[in-house]
Amino acid sequence: MRIGELARRAGVTTKAVRYYESLGLLAPVRLANGYRDYDEHDVRLTQEIRALCRLGIPVEATRPFLECLALGHRHGDDCPAALAGYRDAIDELTQRIEGLTARRAVLVAHLHEAAHRNGGFSPAEGEEPMTDYTSLPADLPVPEDDGAAAHLRGARMPQLELLATDNATISLEALGGRTVLYIYPLTGRPGTDLPEGWDSIPGARGCTAETCGFRDHHQELLAAGATRVYGLSSQDSDYQREVTERLRLPFQVLSDPTRSLAQALDLPTFTTDGLTLYKRLTLIIKNNVIEHVFYPVFPPDKHADQVLAWLSDNADG
Repeated sequence: MRIGELARRAGVTTKAVRYYESLGLLAPVRLANGYRDYDEHDVRLTQEIRALCRLGIPVEATRPFLECLALGHRHGDDCPAALAGYRDAIDELTQRIEGLTARRAVLVAHLHEAAHRNGGFSPAEGEEPMTDYTSLPADLPVPEDDGAAAHLRGARMPQLELLATDNATISLEALGGRTVLYIYPLTGRPGTDLPEGWDSIPGARGCTAETCGFRDHHQELLAAGATRVYGLSSQDSDYQREVTERLRLPFQVLSDPTRSLAQALDLPTFTTDGLTLYKRLTLIIKNNVIEHVFYPVFPPDKHADQVLAWLSDNADG
């Protein structure tokens, strides 16, 4: 067959075929008229080269695989030399990953250093520039009860459907049993700055720590009578999904970017840095009715313990 047909059948360009020949990987027969004549074996070799290149193995390193096929083996990696080729490719890839990981760590460190510097606050001497959102400063301001949640107990959940991090749509009016719904402003993410002055806003800091508390006590909450646990914020589901995966949460988080639940139940919110966010509170919902409200919530990293204690004291409630 001619070079064009070989290239078409193998899924490569004629230029690539000529390059393989220049390396001695293909050796077609020369006809009397000077044309190259390729056979089925050349098609198989070219397909093997293409497949290996797609795995990241350089063309020049495919020779052991082609020689294995030339020896009559069914697969190009049936020979010890081919297995060694895999190992070499893996070692090279590992070195590249390690190099990229080191570069990424340096970039993240520079990002956090610049963000802290430009935000008007810097890490203390000897402190890592990376923010640890699971640890809370000792001097966080305590939120006061402004009465903004006093009307919620006894209210029925509205006819709203919100998207969860598993892509399921959750109907809030159809929550049976006893549901723990903790509502928070926003969770931080490594490499993403929190709003300026976040730590100085009463009740703002601590969403990740609070979420980790519900994660760590999840089975105990269920054993104490909770049918399910949900988190809820106004962040979009893609953002929440990263948090859910990174923190390995055993429950779903609901996304309410338009704050539709706040409008339906007149929930308390606050505005900072151009964002309108939920104030932190937790609803205990029993058969579609709000049975109990935690507001304000403080400290957030101990809140799951507070909810667990209430459930235990109200097992028959």
